[in-house]
Amino acid sequence: MIQSELPQPLIDDAVRAALLEDLGRAGDVTSQATLPQDATAEAVIRARKPGIVAGIPLAASAFRQIGDGLTFQPAKADGDRLAPGDMIATIAGPALNLLSAERVALNFLTHLSGIATATGAFAQAIAHTKAKVTCTRKTLPGLRAVQKYAVRMGGGSNHRFGLDDAILIKDNHIAVAGGVVEALRAAKEFAGHLLAIEIEVDTLDQFALILDLPVAQRPHVVMLDNMGPEMLARGVAMNEAAPGAPVVLEASGGITLETIASVAESGVDYISSGWLTSSAPSLDLGLDIDIR
Repeated sequence: MIQSELPQPLIDDAVRAALLEDLGRAGDVTSQATLPQDATAEAVIRARKPGIVAGIPLAASAFRQIGDGLTFQPAKADGDRLAPGDMIATIAGPALNLLSAERVALNFLTHLSGIATATGAFAQAIAHTKAKVTCTRKTLPGLRAVQKYAVRMGGGSNHRFGLDDAILIKDNHIAVAGGVVEALRAAKEFAGHLLAIEIEVDTLDQFALILDLPVAQRPHVVMLDNMGPEMLARGVAMNEAAPGAPVVLEASGGITLETIASVAESGVDYISSGWLTSSAPSLDLGLDIDIR
């Protein structure tokens, strides 16, 4: 098995679900119909465009789970940079099994490598600042853990994984709770000492209300949502001027490769982007096969 920071059962479960979806009720009828049962083949997965690879352990799992006899030999590791033509892995063994797992393996590889590549571009654009790029919960159902893994492989960091691992008070929570202060007070009363609290604000007036609170009543993180670089810089200055240790500041909303540098230069600590996991384009990779 390929070493990965992802737990192997998590990898295998995600891949198994994808294989079952693709194989349907009768398996790969095209390969069954056209290939001799004893046919063997060798294949090479190569990059067609530059990028950062992610998903090799999932591809390996696809070729392992499809049946006996296939060998998967990686030439790259997740997080490695790719140039066009670079070999990522070779696969050899029964041709029917190889072709039956090909699409699932490539789906994971191209999708996750696309996320890693986009994250890497964001991270490189803000490397001259202290800010770090992070993802959100805007993930495809069932793929959150592996998509967030791809963000890490691209040099980003992870926001919360679900509704249960941190309190994130958003505008609708504030509206129902009756205001920023009221929502924060209720969250502080609810949370234990290990549960972090973040609150989203749309205006600097809301942020001022938070900074007016005693330090012990402030959240761990404030998300400055949909603010331009100038307004973000004002928020950073307010935070630094407030008594007590400054809160961690996160910028969010409409982040693109063209705007992320100016957002980071405002002085915020984190920049979150849902686009990385929901909309980053796949990286163009190909599997070429030679019949023996």
